[in-house]
Amino acid sequence: MPPRIPNPLTVSSALTSHTLASGAKRCLAQSCEQAKARFSTTSSRPRFTKVRRQFRIWINGPGSIYRRPRQGGGTNYLQPTFGARDANRPFPINPHFKSEPVLDDRARELIWEKVMRNGETIKTVSAELGVDITRVAAVVRLKEVEKDWVAKGKKLAKPYAKAVLSMLPTHTFRTNQRNEPFEPINELHVHPYTQKQIFWPTSESRHFTRADAAKAFHPTMLSADERVPHPELIQMEREVLQGRPLWDASERFKQAVMESERKAADKELAKAALDEKLTTRVHTKRFEFRFKQINSENVGPTGRSRNAVGWRYGAPHYDRAKGQVKIPTSVP
Repeated sequence: MPPRIPNPLTVSSALTSHTLASGAKRCLAQSCEQAKARFSTTSSRPRFTKVRRQFRIWINGPGSIYRRPRQGGGTNYLQPTFGARDANRPFPINPHFKSEPVLDDRARELIWEKVMRNGETIKTVSAELGVDITRVAAVVRLKEVEKDWVAKGKKLAKPYAKAVLSMLPTHTFRTNQRNEPFEPINELHVHPYTQKQIFWPTSESRHFTRADAAKAFHPTMLSADERVPHPELIQMEREVLQGRPLWDASERFKQAVMESERKAADKELAKAALDEKLTTRVHTKRFEFRFKQINSENVGPTGRSRNAVGWRYGAPHYDRAKGQVKIPTSVP
């Protein structure tokens, strides 16, 4: 059959549709290029969430007092709008958290002078000022580092330390005066032996002491009076209750503390001397090799002694293994 002669309307409609399609594609490409250009050359529109807008309104209004620290020192923590206010509680939703005070520079300098210049023992300073033994030792060590840096000409971050202390609750001491204690110094930490429940039968006519309670938990466990950081304070209070003058009991306390620290120092020196005796040193140009005499059979009754060689690596733990009895089956 001969080809059909196209209708003029059909031809015009086809051309029109082709023209429109090509024009639409051209417009779409131009719009894409314009969109890409707008995205790459113009800055993004700042958008804030509702919470962020509310925060900006609050910080520029009632919350503007929390922008800067309080003049003259002291805390400037966020306080609840309604209810009781406490200057040492920074989180209104968590009232159980309390910002504890820290020792200011004057208090740290006083502790350092008492220990290093006056020659007082750490326990004596701890009992006098009411500061924990470990904190007293840490203050002395850090003060020694600070004074060594000053002697060597190193710069200290004094402005930063001053700014931080001005925003925190601080505690200070005054010389030759009675000061309030900084923290509890005779707290007893929970011993692992006391974390199990024991039913221990005892006679009603017998006086069951703290020493007996310690032996019930473990034969080698010391009583609470002997495990506290300051057992000499307990003895001093007993002597005062028995009628001894306070000044005499204080002098006896200082002598007992000095004797206790001397024994502890002698023990550490003897331990270091024994360790040095068992160690053979071989010096080279770059390194120093240290060899110790070790008994490989000293592994204890269970093979997991802490003094054994490789006890951390050769003794696996079965804490999460199934079928293991984790409840104590006997009472010491």
